[in-house]
Order: sequence, then structure tokens, then C-alpha cells
Amino acid sequence: MLRSLRFRLPALLLGGLLLAAVVTSVIASQLFEQHTRGQVVQQLRQQARGIAQLYAEEALRTVDERRTAPAFAAAQLEVATGSRIYYVGVPIFPGQESGLRGLARRYVDWNGLMDGKVDEFTFVPPGQERFFYAVAQPLRLGKQTFGAIVIAQENQTSHTQAVSLLKLLAASFGGGLIVVLLLAWTLTRRIVRPVVALSRATNEVAAGNYEVLLPALSGGGEIQHLSERFGEMARRLGETEALERNFLMTVTHELRTPLTAIRGHVDALREGLADDPDLRAASLDVVAREAGRLERLVGDILDLTKLNAHRFTLVDEEVDLADLLESAHDAFTEDARRRGIDFPIMLGCRPTLVTDGDRVHQIVLNLLTNAFRWTPDGGRIALRLDERVGAVEITVEDTGSGIPPEEQERVFRPFFTRGGGTGLGLAIARELAVALGGRLGVHSDPGSGSRFALTLPLRPARQ
Repeated sequence: MLRSLRFRLPALLLGGLLLAAVVTSVIASQLFEQHTRGQVVQQLRQQARGIAQLYAEEALRTVDERRTAPAFAAAQLEVATGSRIYYVGVPIFPGQESGLRGLARRYVDWNGLMDGKVDEFTFVPPGQERFFYAVAQPLRLGKQTFGAIVIAQENQTSHTQAVSLLKLLAASFGGGLIVVLLLAWTLTRRIVRPVVALSRATNEVAAGNYEVLLPALSGGGEIQHLSERFGEMARRLGETEALERNFLMTVTHELRTPLTAIRGHVDALREGLADDPDLRAASLDVVAREAGRLERLVGDILDLTKLNAHRFTLVDEEVDLADLLESAHDAFTEDARRRGIDFPIMLGCRPTLVTDGDRVHQIVLNLLTNAFRWTPDGGRIALRLDERVGAVEITVEDTGSGIPPEEQERVFRPFFTRGGGTGLGLAIARELAVALGGRLGVHSDPGSGSRFALTLPLRPARQ
């Protein structure tokens, strides 16, 4: 359960939300405290400046009126301002009380105050346990600085405001958490359900059932793309398995037919049933022909295996392409004459390529074999060689039944056959074309025949 997406996705969302909430709360608290402290200090500076001026004026009047002590209502001012008022410095009237709390010089920057600078600091006043923000305003009588008025305020106010802010943030976070939980639940259902369906589908495919039902998704996105690609993969796997089964059946038939013929003629020769020299020669011809047929079939299978494993070898040699095509044409001339097929060869150029001549010859033979298989008697098959920009093109065009559009790419897949043959010839031809640095394609209209085109570079693809 803890390792499933049903748990991990909401947990990840909630974890990210909690982390964001903690970081936001810490930053907000710090910023709020700095802002509050700045406001408190600004207020204290104003109060200190005003009270210092009042104290200085009262002190001057005391001197002028020769009173025993300044009449300074410190207690009332503390109530009015909400701050504590301290005095630090030398008493103007020794032995007399001014009504101000005294503060030792160690709490302030005394030298700076004597130079007329305002001092901002935090301290724990005597008899207190909490820190206070404080501002010390120099106190001057005329041109002489003799002390400072210190206005202090407990930082409990800013702390209380910060706590209130955090409570508001916590309440907002609680509401947001409910929304996120709903979103996470909805998102998890939208993501996890198709993923779970795909997981079940993989189990079905692994068990050999390729007709799997996938969830219908809309709106695009990676999950829909994955579902579509998985469905295509399952279809391709099912098609491949069907093709392999058909291939095994075809190969079994293709192997059994020549083997049966060979065995029958060998038994006849062994038992002396073919004493006539002509019959013996005919039997041997059948054995040789069927053995060649077996050799070609096994060779096709080996070629496809080597091509898929990239373990085949290519030979670079100078090849007269026109001579090669004429040789391939001669191999089918008799078959074309016997079936009444018009079989022209058109050589638009006579290039010499550096390539593997045997492999090119094999491709052309496969294309011609396919064309003769699908062209009816009395039809037409054309073999053509033309030069293109930086390449040559060999085309085999027939007047057979044609290939439906949906099958024009599938004919190059191994084991695919539309009836007759093993389904290896065109697959091998395309793989060889790619290995030679070229390409092999087809254009076909059902009922109008097919045109296979082999394009090879004039310069060798391999150095």
C-alpha cells in the first residue's frame, strides 16, 4: 500500500504543501517581525525625541525658577505612550529625584550619545525577564550633552502580533489543506486508474492475451499517449505472434514438400524402381531442384537472423550495375516467356558502384520473385535503372493485383505474407537496402499493380 501510486502521489503533494507552509510561515514571521520592529523603533524614536525636548525645557525652567527639582510627569507619560522612560547620564540636580528611572551607562553607546548620535538597542531592564526595544535620545542643555532619555518597549507586542499572524496562516493552511486533499484525491484517481488499468493490461499481455481493453482517455497528455502506444504495442505483439504462427506453418509446409519429394525419389532410386537412365536422371533432377529449394529457404531464415542481429558482413567492390541487372533479368526470362509475361529491361544509365554486388543482386531477385508471384499470365513486369541526384534507382513494376494502403508497410515485416511464400523475401530486401546505405519503398494502387523502388547512393555509405 505504501509503495503504490495511490499513496505516494497524495503523500508527495501533502509533503510539498507542508514544506511550503513551514517555509512560508518562517519567512512571513521573520518579515513580519522585522516590519513590526521597524515600526516600533520608529515610534520609539519619535517618542524619545519629543520627551527629551520636554525634559530639556523643564530642566531649563527649573534652573530659571530656582526650583528644587524638575516637575516632570514621567509616570503619566509612560501611561500615555505605553513605553518605559529611563534616564542615563549625570544628574542635573545632585541628590534630587527627577521622577525618571535610572539606567546604567553600560546599556548604551555612551560615547556615541556624547557625540549627539541616537542609539538603538535591545536590552533586559533591571528586574525584568524579557527583552525590550529601546531608543536613547541625547539630552542637551544648550550646547552641552549631559545624558540621554531612553524610551523602551517590550517586544512582547510584536511577538503577540506574530503569533496572531501564524494563527491566521495556520487557519488558511487548514482550509487549503482540505482543498489540496480533494484535488489530490481527484488527481490520483485520474492518474492512478489508467495506470492501474495499464498495469493489468501488461499482465494480460505477459500471459499471451493481446486483446486487452484499455481505458478511454481524452484531453491528451502523457497518460493518453502511453495508453495509445501500449495499445499499439499490444496489437503489434499479437500480430507478430500470429505472423510467427503462420510462418511456422508455412515453413513446415515449405520444408515438408521438398523433403517428401526428395525422400520419394531417393527411395525409388534405392529400390531400383528407376532403372531407366532417363527416369533416373529425372529423379536426380527433382532431388537437386528440391534440395536447392530447401537451401534457399534455410538461407533466407539465416539471412534474416543475421540482419536482425547485425552479424552479417558486406563486401565493398566495384559493381557494374547494368550487368548485374541484366543477369537478374536473364534468370527470369524463361519464366516470363512460358507465362506470356511482357518482361522488358530499361537501362537509363550504366553506373559503376562501390557496394556489395551479391547483396544488390539478392535484393533484385527478391523483388522480381515477388513480382512474378503476383502478376498473372499475360501481364507485364518492367525492370528499370535510372540515375538520380547522387543516387541510382532500380525499379520493379508489375501489373498484379496491387497492395492495399494499410498493407504497404506491413509487406516489409518478417513473416507477413498475403498468400504463398514465407514472408521473408521483402523483409530481407529492405534490411539489406538499409545496410547498403539505401532505401526500399513501394507505391501501389489496388487493382493496378505495384512499383518497388530500390535507391542506392552513388558513393559508398561505408568508408
